[in-house]
Amino acid sequence: MALPFIGGESKKRRNQMMAVDLGTRTTKAVLMERRGEVLVLSRYALLDAPIYEKKFSADLLSDHLHSVTEALGGTTKFVTLAIGLDDAIVRQVELPQIPVGEMRLVLRNNTKGYLQQDLPNHAFDCYIFPPKPMSTPGKPADPAKPIGVPKLKVLVAGAKQQLMDDFQMAVKNAGLTADCIVPGIIGPVNAFEMAMPQVFANDSVALVDIGFKQSSICVLDRGELVLIRVVNIGGDKLTTGLAEAMNITYADAEGAKVGMAPEAKSSIETQVVPLGRELRASLDFFEHQQDRPVSQIYVSGAAAKSEMFLEMLRAEMIAECKTWNPATFLQLALPGQQAVEIEHVGPQLGVAIGAALAAF
Repeated sequence: MALPFIGGESKKRRNQMMAVDLGTRTTKAVLMERRGEVLVLSRYALLDAPIYEKKFSADLLSDHLHSVTEALGGTTKFVTLAIGLDDAIVRQVELPQIPVGEMRLVLRNNTKGYLQQDLPNHAFDCYIFPPKPMSTPGKPADPAKPIGVPKLKVLVAGAKQQLMDDFQMAVKNAGLTADCIVPGIIGPVNAFEMAMPQVFANDSVALVDIGFKQSSICVLDRGELVLIRVVNIGGDKLTTGLAEAMNITYADAEGAKVGMAPEAKSSIETQVVPLGRELRASLDFFEHQQDRPVSQIYVSGAAAKSEMFLEMLRAEMIAECKTWNPATFLQLALPGQQAVEIEHVGPQLGVAIGAALAAF
């Protein structure tokens, strides 16, 4: 699944791609290659994100992309950017059976009708979900249902056109070529389909990605993305709440959170409770609508590395929560220390790896 705001029509299959997850606090990047039928992870990088104070700066991003390129070895000029939850709008809608190019025009001219909000001066792209069988073989169609032109289930992404132009300018100024710009929220979905194909195709599961400012939940039902929700609680709020509760500095609170110090457990738990309840509400909605339980919750992001955090989340969501490594389907050709650390770092790379898959 990919929604490339740019480059979508070329359908070129790249042999090498750099993918950059532009996080709020930490930029996560990967260098992936195609070697025959095998996808290879050659290198990854985690860098402090640039600070966009009052306004996004294309020059600042351009300099940052230079640093990312150097960290990844500078062997390719093609880059895919995964943009954050604040920068992209992702919705599921039903649209007429028309070409994707026409869908973009329809959305641009009627954002209020299809996306329930006015979105002037936005760029849009669409992913058409493969249709599922409408009836059981041998069973006649329900005569009570009106027969008409069926509509398509479509995943729609939108972003401000000016922001898209600024991203492309920053990429160009960094001496790179923008292959795709994709909404980061679909990255873990792409990676999960490859890393756990049987679970993806046959089960009802939830993917929870804990970001810095926000967290996202995507519910997958037997190979179909059926629910997307963003919660305005992330690692920053957990750390800030912990600092206030323990009367310590933000830096000390971050260390206590990452290490999950025993003395910090009760304070951290207080911060995790509202996050767990918000996420549980999304599961309740799906289970009520579909009459199917969510069997597993797969958690990614920096917080997913803590078993104590997973235990707290498990208690609130009343479901099994586990971390997962989005790099498991990739052949690893990592240098030295990265080969040792990939299992620990892997849960943070889901967005970047999933974004890179758009190029292959």
